Amino acid sequence: MSSLALLSTPAVIPTSPPPGAPLLQPGLQLTLRPMRYPRFFEMYRAAIKNTWTVEEVDFSTDLGDLRERMSPADRHLIERLVAFFATGDSIVANNLVLNLYRHINAPEARLYLSRQLYEEALHVQFYLTLLDTYVPKLEDREAAFAAIDNIPSIRKKAEFCFRWMDSIQDLERLETRAERRAFVLNLICFAACIEGLFFFAAFAYVYFLRSRGLLHGLAAGTNWVFRDESAHMAFAFEVVHTVRREEPELFDAELEGLVVQMLEEAIDCELQFAADLLSGGIAGLSLADMRRYLEFVADQRLTQLDLPRRFHGTNPFSFMELQDVQELANFFERRVSAYQVGVSGDVEFDADF
Repeated sequence: MSSLALLSTPAVIPTSPPPGAPLLQPGLQLTLRPMRYPRFFEMYRAAIKNTWTVEEVDFSTDLGDLRERMSPADRHLIERLVAFFATGDSIVANNLVLNLYRHINAPEARLYLSRQLYEEALHVQFYLTLLDTYVPKLEDREAAFAAIDNIPSIRKKAEFCFRWMDSIQDLERLETRAERRAFVLNLICFAACIEGLFFFAAFAYVYFLRSRGLLHGLAAGTNWVFRDESAHMAFAFEVVHTVRREEPELFDAELEGLVVQMLEEAIDCELQFAADLLSGGIAGLSLADMRRYLEFVADQRLTQLDLPRRFHGTNPFSFMELQDVQELANFFERRVSAYQVGVSGDVEFDADF
């Protein structure tokens, strides 16, 4: 069959869900009026009003830090970190396209997901630029992009991600309660564990180095990535809360237990990565403190999901207080002047995320 024949094959038009159907109802909802979920549209508009580019990041002082001010242990940490960064956002983007966009059935929510996909691509570009800048040898850069194949601590995290991607990969429609629950667990995993734990652990390493006066270019770009990831989590948790209001029967003790188990496994994955990063010995960072930090962040995610805390610890890293993982809205207040693009209309930066 010719390519033209393939292009001319009639498409199957999916059945539209009835008006007022739940957010995860199978079908294809196309209308934005009347708008059923204006909160998602507000999040989309807020994301558009806050735009940055990789070209704004100045890495000029970072190279001097790498050559002259960082120990071999420091350089090992940063090499492992950029290797993880090189693959992490690509995994998130794949799940967004293959799973989330397919099943979150509200056009205003899909507007936000489209914007999120752009931001994930921007993050990938940032990390590509980071690798090109920090790692001069082509073969070393190629090895970094193949980290899930040749670095066991990164492979373990990738396998955790892929397992949750695969859990709903073959679901064309969320017809049953079990299928919708599987989708909710995938969404929670990517928001709370991958974006909300793996990335927040990576941010901690960056801000630790910044507290020592190192790698200001990386820290500046990470500020913007931090902002984006915080908004991605806020959107995902808003989807979870919406589904919970519409289908409360999905959120029982079994689901709560699975979420806690998921977070505990994510902490174990991240601790193996931490042991790798810190293997050369980094003064001021210990594996015990990383465990406390990860448990602290995991409790924040449980709170955002309206679930009981499990670990009841405190944040051991004073340098992370600038980023304020407990009150993400404060970060927006502090940083908007640095990257808000010129727009018309009302802008609200102190919304409670």
